[in-house]
Amino acid sequence: MSSSIDYGNLMHRAMRGLIQEVLEDVAESGLPGAHHFFITFDTTHPDAALADWLKDRYPEEMTVVLQHWYDNLEVGDDGFGITLNFGDSPESLYIPYDSILTFVDPSVEFGLRFETQGDKASKSDGDPLPEPLRALRDEAKEKSKDKGDDAPAADKEGEVVQLDKFRK
Repeated sequence: MSSSIDYGNLMHRAMRGLIQEVLEDVAESGLPGAHHFFITFDTTHPDAALADWLKDRYPEEMTVVLQHWYDNLEVGDDGFGITLNFGDSPESLYIPYDSILTFVDPSVEFGLRFETQGDKASKSDGDPLPEPLRALRDEAKEKSKDKGDDAPAADKEGEVVQLDKFRK
């Protein structure tokens, strides 16, 4: 037995178990209501499987969206496989739970961020959103302030925003 309890690893395992359970429910019943997920993962993880052109385009990390179109969601104990549409080109991915950096369901403002030893201190603000989404959110808040609009965000209509300008 070790001389201390590794709470960090225990918490990471529990949070990844939560992701697995959520994805199992989605695989069985589909996405309920307005729920959708932004999942950022480490593309350099040895067990991550994605097309070569996606690895070339996203050499370090990639954010995928599970919302309107996905297929073949298969959830396992170590990760999940899914087919997603990239510009009318369906591609299969395998994402190990250990490679997940963030898991966000913006419909209910829920997010998990997995810190690693190599993470920079500048990301320690507790915000679970990936940087491109954080920038979009902050930009929307600023526009709202400029217009003097004090209505709660939940009461406003959605706006479609292109994420391509934030891709690396």
